[in-house]
Amino acid sequence: MTDLPKTATLELELRQGWLTIWFNQPDNRNALSDALVAELGDVLKSVRDDRTVRGITLRGRGGVFCAGADLKNFKENFQQSGDRAAIIKMSSGAADIFDLVNTAPQVVIVLIEGAAMAGGFGLACCADVVICESGARFAMTETAIGVSPAQISSFVIQKLGYATGRRLMLTAARFDGTQAHELGFADFIADDVAGLEAIEMQLRKQVLGAAPGAVAATKELLGQIAGQPREEVIRLAAENFADRMVSDEAKEGVASFFEKRKPNWVVKPE
Repeated sequence: MTDLPKTATLELELRQGWLTIWFNQPDNRNALSDALVAELGDVLKSVRDDRTVRGITLRGRGGVFCAGADLKNFKENFQQSGDRAAIIKMSSGAADIFDLVNTAPQVVIVLIEGAAMAGGFGLACCADVVICESGARFAMTETAIGVSPAQISSFVIQKLGYATGRRLMLTAARFDGTQAHELGFADFIADDVAGLEAIEMQLRKQVLGAAPGAVAATKELLGQIAGQPREEVIRLAAENFADRMVSDEAKEGVASFFEKRKPNWVVKPE
């Protein structure tokens, strides 16, 4: 089992193979401060190769998921200086956290209370499953304050599709959880926290019944085949399948099928 790093802006809960990462800066609505982003990156890197960690949930304390970028930091440290090279370096570095969530070998669930704005919305687009309150609030507000949703744009398109993502990014439109579900951003919605957690628990049960190596391999393949020519997709898929077929997990899975028992990776939640 991986030793989790010490964190000041995050609360970490690891139980029965499931890691819940709480954003814990409610005073600034869990904005993506430098400290929070750095600590989130450290935590995700620490469990990346740990198959005993089967799933990850991202949540926010204080009844809000994430207000997006830390604009005070941007204004004081980048905008006033006008140092374009420094801004490019900062933006490129910010991309790392989106990639870490998007490519995590574990199933990543985002559970949204209150709001997910701008970069917080983009971060949620990187997850495998999004669960939100029906009354939660969303918007990509970047164009409304004169900037672009730069590093999140590809993940927004990945989640919502080109036409819808383009419209929402260009207009900075605001919408609620019910509309987010209709748009395809929210995979599930509930009216209260108890409902959100009930949905999450059901998803955990499903994930804990899947082979962790197979989940990781599937996510790797999905990342590889996006936008590839058909011939390349066939090759990558065949190689991925061959690697899995000769794996210990596949041998155990086939054996358990014929022996009419659960495979050894199944975890029964409390």
